[in-house]
Amino acid sequence: MSKKLTLADSEPRIRKFLDLMLSRSGFSLTYTVSAGETLHPDFENPDVLVRFNGQDVDLLLGNKAELLLALEHLTTEAMGMAPEEHSLLCFDANDHRMLRIQELRMSAMAAAERVKKTRMPFHFSPMNSRERRILHMSLRDETDVRSESVGEGPIRQVVVVPADLKVLPEPIRPPRPRPEDDAPRGRRPFGGGGDRGRGGPGGGRGGPRGPRRDGPRF
Repeated sequence: MSKKLTLADSEPRIRKFLDLMLSRSGFSLTYTVSAGETLHPDFENPDVLVRFNGQDVDLLLGNKAELLLALEHLTTEAMGMAPEEHSLLCFDANDHRMLRIQELRMSAMAAAERVKKTRMPFHFSPMNSRERRILHMSLRDETDVRSESVGEGPIRQVVVVPADLKVLPEPIRPPRPRPEDDAPRGRRPFGGGGDRGRGGPGGGRGGPRGPRRDGPRF
């Protein structure tokens, strides 16, 4: 089967979009566009690879390479690529993709062993379709467990279950903010503790305290 994305056709379009994005963003980055290459062709086999270098590479790779993946997605959209073709174009920096594939493979095998021992489903955090595929491919030869994708949109995630499980578990949804997280700083809903330590009506010991300092939330 011939490649769907050729370097000769795609490179000018990639450069047109990326040059505009990088000039507008002010990032200190350079990049090269080359024919696809990977050490794990069974898991990821792109036709075209864009590799970034420069002072701001760490910004691309922060928070699980969120910015790198977003830039890759925007480029595929700007090029008019269909969703099923997105895997033909790969963005990378500091060999992040190779290391990520290895990490996902190890995580998949560890999850499989855990499910075999406990017979309890194991949910991965929500991931994009490319990373979910790597988890599924890592477990394709397992006979005692299987992997499925559950949930929709931003919460779509891989769950590993015993192979004979009939009904898939629901996706794990991120916890909703607590009511007090949305309240103005220093207040609590329904008056909970708002005047503690102020001595009640007429003043008293202590007087008004300074502004509340919330600790970090993780």
